[in-house]
Order: sequence, then C-alpha cells, then structure tokens
Amino acid sequence: MRRTVGAALDAVAPGGSNAGTMTQPTMQAAIDKAHTLIEAMSYIQQFRGRIVVIKMGGSVMDNDEALMDLLTDVVFMHAVGMQPVIVHGGGKAISQAMSDRGMEVQFVQGRRYTDQRTLTVVEHVLCNEVNCRIVDTIESLSCSAMGLHTLGSCVLFGEQLFLEQDDRRIDLGRVGRVTSVSGHLIELLARAGTVPVIAPLARDKTGSKLNCNADTAVGEVAAALSAEKLVVVSDTHGIRRDPDDADSVIPAAREDEIRAMIADGVIAGGMLPKVAACLRAIDAGVSRAHIIDGTFAHSLLLEIFSEKGVGTLIQK
Repeated sequence: MRRTVGAALDAVAPGGSNAGTMTQPTMQAAIDKAHTLIEAMSYIQQFRGRIVVIKMGGSVMDNDEALMDLLTDVVFMHAVGMQPVIVHGGGKAISQAMSDRGMEVQFVQGRRYTDQRTLTVVEHVLCNEVNCRIVDTIESLSCSAMGLHTLGSCVLFGEQLFLEQDDRRIDLGRVGRVTSVSGHLIELLARAGTVPVIAPLARDKTGSKLNCNADTAVGEVAAALSAEKLVVVSDTHGIRRDPDDADSVIPAAREDEIRAMIADGVIAGGMLPKVAACLRAIDAGVSRAHIIDGTFAHSLLLEIFSEKGVGTLIQK
C-alpha cells in the first residue's frame, strides 16, 4: 500500500514527491487518491486469499476499451491477493460468425438452437477467439491466465437440456445445462497464482460437447467453489425497481425481495438468468452476489472496493 500511495503522489508531482512543487488542487488530487486507497484497504484485507467469480458478457465483450478496463481490474484483484475466476459469454460474436458463414441463427425461448454444425462454430468462437483474447490480454498485463474449455482442459460437465411447452418436450440440439464442475482444478490454478478463464461449454457422460448458457454456468461455478463473491458484469446498471426507469436501480436487496420481484414480473427477460445465477450461488453459500455495468471504467473495482458500489448487491 505504501508504494502504491507513493506512486499516486509521484504521478501528480513530476520529478518526485516534493510537496512544495505542487499546487493546492494538485495536492488535493493526490490526497483524494490516498483516501481512495485507504478506503480500499479494508476490503483488500477482507478478501485476500478468497475466490471471486466474475461473469463477463453483454456488449462489454465487443468493446475493446471496456474489456481492457475490466481485465485490468481483474489483474489488480489478483495483485492484492484475491483469487479471481472468470466465466465468459460470447453470444454476439457467435451470431456474427454464423452470419458470416451464411448460417441461420435460431433461438427457442431465448436459447440458441445448436446442431452439430452450429456447435462447431460456437466452440471455435468461444475457445479460439473469445477465450484466447481474454487470456492473452491478462498475460499482457503481466499476470498468468489459463483457458479452460472443451479444446483443452474442460471443467464443466452437464447433460442435454430440453424445454417444455404445451406439454411438449422441445429439443434444442447440443444445448446443455451444467450439472457438475471440476472445482478442484480451478482452485489449484487460482491458488497457484493463475487466473482461470472458463468458456461455457461442457461435456456429457459420453464425452460429447454441449453449448451452455454462460449465466447459468457461472452460478454453478460460484456454487462449486464456495466463492466469496459472484459478480455478473454486463451492459446493464443492475436491477431496476421499474424496468422502464433507468434511475430506479436498486443498490442492494435481500434474496427474498428478489424472489418477490420475479414473482411480480418486475425481473424478467434477459435479467432473469443473471438473477437466477446469483440466487443459485447464494443458495450454495456464496455470501454476496453483484450485478454491475461493465461499460464504464473500472466498475468492477468500484463495486468491490468502495462502500457505495455501482450496481445491485444481492445477499441472503
């Protein structure tokens, strides 16, 4: 911490930390930075050595600047002794890749219909493009990272998912749900100082591959790891009390309040799987879950290391 405060002072006082060369506004800016670091210190001490699972999705994945800010936050968490674990999506990139190949994109009740040809594209995009991009970016920031997916070390295992409609069972092809997680391998990597980066692809009992919803997968990962926190990062500010009012974001809510909002239809659509992942994690013993907007700078650090936070906190 002392070196960090010194760096903050040096940044605003070229040539060293000689306060006599600073103007009053410059000195105040340096003091404000120091106060920010001191505020973060108690959180750093509290979460040191603890696993924090982060789900990355939405338009954040398509914004180079937002992705760099987010992964810089992850590396900072790692540098101060936390053990971040990333689960990522990549739906927009998959749809674009399918369109480029002249393939029709089909969704059934919000799930991508996945035949074998589609699964090949999904696996290529998630593993060879999105996952590699995240790993390479983390390592460019002088932090070790490892991709975990079906083209390497797979840590998600599941079964084929079927939907129900009008008493009929709907086949989605090679779409699955996660039933178990190789938590031991993930923990070994995290404790060894490597950031695990998990693509939402699973294998079933026969070894066949399954395309899984990233929100659902991250809830299972957080539960299996008994994580300290789950943070769902997307392009939404959090849970709104009024879905049509951007200023009605709820800063914090209890699990029972969230379930009531689901029953009342306040939480619906694309927010449902994110909230369901948070509830799954909390039911498994994760103490807190967060839904935050990753499109503005360093939202992950602000949510974890500040008193007010920037999204919605869900707790038991």
